[in-house]
Amino acid sequence: MKLLAPNPGWTVQADVIVIGSGVAGLTTALNLRAANLSVLLVTKAKIDEGSTKWAQGGIAAALGPGDSPDQHKSDTLIAGAGLCDEDAVNILVTKGPEAVRKLIARGAVFDKSSTGEIDLTREGGHHRNRILHAGGDATGAEVSRALLAAVHDDHGIEVIEHALVIDALQDEFGRVCGVSVHVIGEGSRDGVGQALARAVVIATGGLGQVYSQTTNPSVSTGDGVAMALRAGAAVADVEFIQFHPTVLWRDNPAGQEGQQPLISEAVRGEGALLLNHKGERFMLGKHELAELAPRDIVAKEIFNQMKTANVPHVWLDATHVHDFPERFPTIFQSCNENGIDPRVQLIPIAPASHYASGGVLVNLVGQTTVPGLYACGETACTGAHGANRLASNSLLEGLVFGAAISEDISKNLPPQGTPVKRSEETLLLDPAIRLSIQLSMTEGAGVLRSEKSLRETLNQLEQLGTRRSTAPRIEAWEVTNLYLLAVAIVRSALEREESRGSHWRSDFPESSDLWQKRIIQKFGIDGSWTTSEIEVKH
Repeated sequence: MKLLAPNPGWTVQADVIVIGSGVAGLTTALNLRAANLSVLLVTKAKIDEGSTKWAQGGIAAALGPGDSPDQHKSDTLIAGAGLCDEDAVNILVTKGPEAVRKLIARGAVFDKSSTGEIDLTREGGHHRNRILHAGGDATGAEVSRALLAAVHDDHGIEVIEHALVIDALQDEFGRVCGVSVHVIGEGSRDGVGQALARAVVIATGGLGQVYSQTTNPSVSTGDGVAMALRAGAAVADVEFIQFHPTVLWRDNPAGQEGQQPLISEAVRGEGALLLNHKGERFMLGKHELAELAPRDIVAKEIFNQMKTANVPHVWLDATHVHDFPERFPTIFQSCNENGIDPRVQLIPIAPASHYASGGVLVNLVGQTTVPGLYACGETACTGAHGANRLASNSLLEGLVFGAAISEDISKNLPPQGTPVKRSEETLLLDPAIRLSIQLSMTEGAGVLRSEKSLRETLNQLEQLGTRRSTAPRIEAWEVTNLYLLAVAIVRSALEREESRGSHWRSDFPESSDLWQKRIIQKFGIDGSWTTSEIEVKH
C-alpha cells in the first residue's frame, strides 16, 4: 500500500537521508557527518519548527551529586509500569550524561545556580534533582538552537525545508533505498521528487494531531510512522499515548483545537498545587509524590475529578511560585495571552495528548524491521519508555539513540540500491474527514477507554476510511497518515485488556501480568492489518 502521488519529477542523492529536524534528527545528522557521510536533511516546515523547540521541560541525566544512572533507571522503570525494555533503559541512562556533555560542547547553554553549577531541578516521577533546563521553560528551544547552529556550519548536510516525505522507496530485495518527497513552494525544489540514499532515518516526531486537543505543533501528523507502516515495518506500543495532565484550558470551543499551551510540570516541581472545583488538593493520598506523581497517574486523577464534578477543567495554583515570570517566561506569556495572571489567579488546566511512547519498532541501534530503514526519537519505539515516558527522558532519547544509529550506519552502510516500481494499491482520503478523526479519537480513545468506546471509534474510522480522494496534496496525505495511525492505536488499545501506564481501560481497571508484552501491528500491501505480541525483555 502506498499513498496516491504523482511520479517523481527530480532526483537528489546522499549517503543517508534524515527525515525530521528535531533533537533526534539533528543529532543523527551531525553524528553521521562526524563519520564523513553526506546527509540530506528533509523537514516538513522550516528547520526550527518541530516539537523539540516546544519542550518546556528539560533533559534528564544523572549528573548531580548523589545521583547515578541506576537511580535514573529505577525511576524510568517505575514510570514505564513493567513494559520497559531494560537493555534500552540501560543504554539511555548510562549514555545520557555523556550525550548531554557533548550537547554542551556543541554550544548548548543551560541554567546555572548562584554557584555557577548547572541548576538541576526535579519533575514528576524523579526522586532526584536531575533535570537540566535552559531559559527556565525554553529548554527545547535552546537545544534546537545549538544543534541547528552546528548543522548550518556543516556544508556536508543539505537541507530541504517545507517538504513532506510521502513513501519509502525500496529495491528488489525490499531494502529501503530512498524516499519520495513533495516540496511545498518555498522549498529548494518544486513538487514531487525522489531522494536516493543508502539508508533512511525517520525522526519525524509525534502524532499528536490524531487527537483534537494536543500540545503538539500542527506538523505532528505522524507522517514517519505511517510511512514506515506502508513500507512493511512493525509498530509497537502505539496504544500508550501520554496525555500531559496540565495543559491550559481555554474557554471557547474554537480555542480547544490544534496546539494547546503547555503548563510544564516543572511548575509543579516549583511548588504549584492541583485543586478541584471546590478548591481542594486532590493528589494527596493518591501517590507518595502527590502533584509530582508520574504523568499518567496525575492525568487520570484530573480526568476523574472533571468527570465526577462534570466540569471541563481543574485548577493549578501557582500563586506562591517565586519569580514566576522570570522562572517560566513562556508559560507566563501564554497565560497572559489568555487573560490569566498566574501570580494572582488560578490557571484552568485539563489533560491533552502529548507524547507517543510507542512507534516504529526498533532494536538497540535504531533499526526497524525493514532493512535500510531506521527510526529515532518519538517516531521510534525503543522500549525505553514502556507504558509511560518518564518526564524529560524524550530529549535524552533523541541524543542517545541518534548517536547509536549513526554509529551503526557508519559501520554497515551498503551500496546504493535501485528503486523498483511495485504494483501496489494506492490510498488517499478526503481531507475533510480530519476533524472527524480527531474528535472521534479524543472521545473514544483518549484518557479513558473501554471496549464499547473503542469499537464505536473503530466503526467511525472505518466509515471515514471509505471517503477517498483523487487529488494528491499535502492535506490529503496528512489525513491519510492520521487515519492509519488512528486505526493502529485503536486496534492496539482494544487488544490490551488491562490498564497500565498511559493506557486506561474502564472495563479492565487493573494491570495484569498476562499483558507484560508488546502489541505489534503491521499493515499489509493489500491494506490488511495483522496483530502479534512479543514478551518484554526484563
